[in-house]
Amino acid sequence: MTAGGGPLRVRWLGQVRYRDALAVQHALFASANDYLLLLEHAHVFTLGTRADITHVLVDPASVGADLVEADRGGDVTYHGPGQLVGYPILTVPGKRGGGMADTVAYVRSVEQLVIDTLTDVGLPGAGRMHDYPGVWIEPDGPRPRKIAAIGVKLARGRSMHGFALNVAPDMSYFGHIVPCGIAEYPVTSLAEEGVAATMREVVDAVAARAAALWGPEVDRADVAWRVQAEDLSAFTRGESTGAAAGPNQGQPVRLRSRLRDAGVGEGLDVRERKPAWMRVALDTGPEYRRIRALTRELDLKTVCEEAGCPNIFECWNDGTATFMINGERCTRACGFCMVDTSKPRALDAGEPERVADAVERMGLRYAVITTVARDDLPDGGAGAMAATIDAIRMRTPGVQVETLISDCKGQPDSLAQIFTARPDVLNHNIETVLRLQRVVRPSASYARSLAVLARAKADGLVTKSSIIVGLGETFNEVVQTMHDLHAVGVDIVTIGQYLRPTSNHLPIAQWWTPDDFARWKRIGEAEIGLGHVESSPLTRSSYHAREAANLGSPHAATRG
Repeated sequence: MTAGGGPLRVRWLGQVRYRDALAVQHALFASANDYLLLLEHAHVFTLGTRADITHVLVDPASVGADLVEADRGGDVTYHGPGQLVGYPILTVPGKRGGGMADTVAYVRSVEQLVIDTLTDVGLPGAGRMHDYPGVWIEPDGPRPRKIAAIGVKLARGRSMHGFALNVAPDMSYFGHIVPCGIAEYPVTSLAEEGVAATMREVVDAVAARAAALWGPEVDRADVAWRVQAEDLSAFTRGESTGAAAGPNQGQPVRLRSRLRDAGVGEGLDVRERKPAWMRVALDTGPEYRRIRALTRELDLKTVCEEAGCPNIFECWNDGTATFMINGERCTRACGFCMVDTSKPRALDAGEPERVADAVERMGLRYAVITTVARDDLPDGGAGAMAATIDAIRMRTPGVQVETLISDCKGQPDSLAQIFTARPDVLNHNIETVLRLQRVVRPSASYARSLAVLARAKADGLVTKSSIIVGLGETFNEVVQTMHDLHAVGVDIVTIGQYLRPTSNHLPIAQWWTPDDFARWKRIGEAEIGLGHVESSPLTRSSYHAREAANLGSPHAATRG
């Protein structure tokens, strides 16, 4: 039915906050890519364009739910854990192959996908009910009940929003609203109908039906499904559970559980020598020593040192450094990172001016400012990032500034502080492929990272992101990730080999060769259309940042 010209990219994203999913949808809607996003939401009530606010019967906050206005049709809807939400973002052909999209035919196709899926998972007989939208059980019987809501938006031949199929949600939440404005008929779920289908089984059934309806070429990727949790009571970072000795004996039990769920094995022995292309010669030249002395004098932290970057000698001898603000302690414990995770200290109000002083004294043309995650702060540290950009611009107006930011928990107001400061490049790292997100950075989210980048692009910024490889991903999963980044408007991508900081961190699954990195660069630029891909074994997020910005920026508006 679709006419997008490429494959249907199906993505199971796990649980995603509504505002993050909406930002991703808007970015994909503006592209020419066909996607089907499958996910669960945290508790939220959404208001369609024809919603009656009196149909929300409680204060949403009192039941732990958000309230969001959506640009779909319809009235009030509930989304939450245990409900499968599907967002087809598609190019929809016009009536008889031309003109405006056939809205009725498209809505019918979404309804039919859900009806067929229900049959596939063991609940036949679902259908439509005259004058009532959605999918119903026993629509012509004595007790019709709604099992799936449908709400879409079509504009300029593109679709947004979609369906919400109740698998096994907490049904009490539907009692807090008048679902879809329909008071006279109840809502049901697969579980209430006696069908014990798992979310994974329903996702697989939907994906298969979508391939038949909107394919035929499908590119699917899933965040790792939780398989079986181990006893985590003894967990602390670096604590072992007395498992048999092996190359990764020191791994925490929670980490081993996530690795298993993601399909990642023991990995390489921590004692294995690096291949020749990963060895860096020690070169503490005069410029390196000058920058090191200056950062000590001004009491500044650089991610070059804190993260053990292998390019520190090259970059510092070239007069380039990446400053790390908001302290040296991170509130998250990502499995690949060696930054300290102790309780963070209060912000240093004088830090922005000291960074600006260092940028001026170093004579930089291009300054990179990064930050630890500060989930303990109301704004996630965004205000200090904006203040640092402003301080640099006041001191040295000609310096280009790149910011490597955390996700600020996706808070729009926090992100807006950074966007308003207008960094020349807004960098936020996706870090790894979708399948490995929970094991690599369990406090973050693939969808949220896409949403941060999508919001930055919508605000007119040049955007950048980084992928670490060697954690257990496949070659094609890296290509999939580049497609997703490009589809939300990312201009510049960096790809580099993971280096294990300690035996308590994630194992190295494999060493990718220089030829592999060259292939990713060619695919990213020539086939996908990214403005610039910096890809080599030793590449890190800020490696050749100035050169990448100059190469990537002219392509900032070209995507599809």
